[in-house]
Amino acid sequence: MTAPETMADILVIGGGINGSAIARDASGRGLSVVLCDRMDLGEGTSSKSSKLIHGGLRYLEYFEFRLVREALGEREILMKTAPHVVWPQEFILPHTRALRPAWMVRLGLFLYDHLCRKRTLPSCHSVDLRNETVGKPLKDSFRLGYSYWDCRSDDARIVALNAVDAKTRGAEVLTRTSFVEARDLGGVWEAQLRDELTGEDRTVRAKVIVNAAGPWANGVLGGLLQRKAKESVRNVKGSHIVLPKLYEGDHAYFLQNDDKRILFVIPYEHDYTMIGNTDVSYDEDPPQPVEISPEEVKYMCDACTKYFRKPVEPKDVVWSWSGLRPLYDDGQDDISAITRDYEMHIYSGPNGGNVLSIFGGKITTGRQLAESAMKRLAEVLPNVGPSWTHAQHLPGGNFPQGSYETLVGMLRARYPDFPERLLEGYARRYGTRAWSILEGVRTLEDLGEDFGGLLFEAEVQFLVREEFAVRPDDILWRRTKLGLTVPEEGVARLGEWLTQRAPAARGDTRMIA
Repeated sequence: MTAPETMADILVIGGGINGSAIARDASGRGLSVVLCDRMDLGEGTSSKSSKLIHGGLRYLEYFEFRLVREALGEREILMKTAPHVVWPQEFILPHTRALRPAWMVRLGLFLYDHLCRKRTLPSCHSVDLRNETVGKPLKDSFRLGYSYWDCRSDDARIVALNAVDAKTRGAEVLTRTSFVEARDLGGVWEAQLRDELTGEDRTVRAKVIVNAAGPWANGVLGGLLQRKAKESVRNVKGSHIVLPKLYEGDHAYFLQNDDKRILFVIPYEHDYTMIGNTDVSYDEDPPQPVEISPEEVKYMCDACTKYFRKPVEPKDVVWSWSGLRPLYDDGQDDISAITRDYEMHIYSGPNGGNVLSIFGGKITTGRQLAESAMKRLAEVLPNVGPSWTHAQHLPGGNFPQGSYETLVGMLRARYPDFPERLLEGYARRYGTRAWSILEGVRTLEDLGEDFGGLLFEAEVQFLVREEFAVRPDDILWRRTKLGLTVPEEGVARLGEWLTQRAPAARGDTRMIA
C-alpha cells in the first residue's frame, strides 16, 4: 500500500538531537519539513548520553576553546528556555596529584568560568574534602577538591520536545519510518519512506535532504551521492551504568582515572546513581545496536572504587545503556582526543540535488548546530526566515529560570493528596504542560489505569497523543525513566494498552507489530 505523495522544502533523515532541532528551527522559519526516523526519537544515540548540558571541561586539554565557549553559551540559553529539563548541578573534582597537577586543574577551571560571558552559575572554588560534607563518601587519601557547576538534563526529553515544537509549527514527524532510498531528479529529491509498523510506503519530494542520521550518516550519504564523501563520522561506543544511590546529597563527582579519562558520578532519579562513560572504538558498518560489555562495567566500578569508601561492584548495577557517538572523523588516533565539535557540508547529488550532511554534534549544542545548518540551507533555499530559537522556550518551559519549585508548589496546592514524587515528575518532565495531563483530574482514580511505579493512564495517553510514543520502551525509558519503578506486570499491561488503545488515542490505525 502506498500513501499519497508529499511535497516539502526539507526532508530530515534522523530524529536525534540534530535532526529534531533542525526540523524545529526550519519549521519556525516558515519552511515545510518532513522528519523521519526508523526508530523512536533519540533511540539510536541521543537518549544514551551522560544527561549533561555542559561546556566540556576536559575538552580544554585539547585546546577546543571555541567549542567550550559555544557550549557554555548554549548552557545558559537552555537554562532559560528549558528550565524543566535542564537544571544546575554542582560537581566535585577530587584532586589526584599523580594525574594532573593542581595548577593545571585550577587553570582549567578558571578558563571554564571565564569563557562563558554571561554566566549565571556559581564560580569554582577549592574544597577541603576532610572537613566538608561532599568529602564524606570519599576515601581519606583525598584531601583537596574543587567545586564547579554545570547542568544536568533529560536528553531524550530535549529531543522529544524539539520534535513536538517542530510539529506544532507545521512539520510532519514520522517515527518508526525508514528512509529507503531517494532519486535525484535534478533540483528535487524523490524519496521513498516506509512505515515500519504498517509496511506502508510513501513518497516525499523535497528540495533538500538533511542527513542527520548520526551513526548511520556515512551510509545514508554514500547512498544519496552514489560515491564516498571525503568527510565521515567515526563511531565510538559509550556506556553508562545505574546502581542504588552511592551517597547522600545532590552533588555529583568528576573523577580522573589512571588512563587520564574521566568518569561522571551523578545523582539519578532520586534513589540511584549514574556512572559514565566509556570510550570504545566501534568499526562495524553498517552500525548495529550495541550493549555494554562486562569489561566496561568492571572498568567503571574499579575506577569508582578507587575513590569511594563504599566499594562499587558489578553486581550492584540495576540498569545500563550503551550508544554510539557519531564523532566527526578528524584523523585522531586517540579516541579521547577526537573532536566533539560538529561539521556540516552541502553536497550535490548525481543530478545536482542538494544534501546537507551533519557530522558530530552533542545534546548541548543541538540548538546552535541547527542554527548553523539554517545558515547553510539559506544558500540553496529561498525565503529562509530569521533565527528565533535562542529566545523561544521549548514546550513546557515557559516559566522563569529557577522557579521549578514554584511550579511544583502550585501542583501540590491543587492536588494535596497526590504522591509528591508524582507531581515532581510531572513538573520535571512536562513543565507547564503538566496541567494538560491533569486537565479534569480531581482524584488519583481520575488518572485512569495505574500501571504501578507512578505511571498512570493519563500520562500514557498524553505521550501517545502528543509525543509520538508507540512502544513501551518509548514511554518507560525515553519519555520518562519510570522503567526503573514500574513492575514487570505493569510493563505487560502497558504493552497491552498500547496495542489495543493507542491507535484511538493517536487518531490513526498504526498498530504495534
